Amino acid sequence: MQVAPFLDRGLHRRLVDGLYLEAMIMADEARAYFDTSEAAEEGVDDPLRRVAFTCESLKVTTRLMHVIAWLLSQRAWERGEIDDAELLDEKYRLGRATTTEPELATSFPFAARALVEASQELYGRVARLQDRMDMMARRVRITETGPARALMDRLYTAF
Repeated sequence: MQVAPFLDRGLHRRLVDGLYLEAMIMADEARAYFDTSEAAEEGVDDPLRRVAFTCESLKVTTRLMHVIAWLLSQRAWERGEIDDAELLDEKYRLGRATTTEPELATSFPFAARALVEASQELYGRVARLQDRMDMMARRVRITETGPARALMDRLYTAF
């Protein structure tokens, strides 16, 4: 069974490479921003807000690292280093990442809010891509099992 039968390998590669480049640039921007002492002091003078700000920087980093790890797994699959069955293993799936509370993010400086929102948006796009690939893989499995089984599965999912 192919995991990405609906994608041409070249298209898949270009899509993964584009997302990887975006994730790496964003990770570099996040590191540069959150590592500066100015970012920690920029409008965040309350100790509780400072802790929340630090937690959000960790959430951004975690989101981006999950995305990068997933994209590297996709690259390994493209090169044949991971086969289709291995790619379905949980360790190659997109890791779970916590979202940021919108009310909390509004209290952060603009640059921090932009990084939080951009990382959530990128994570969401990659999650949708993984879900789409999973859905297409299930369709391939259904059609490989025969028309009667496909009809039974469609009825099961409908009810």
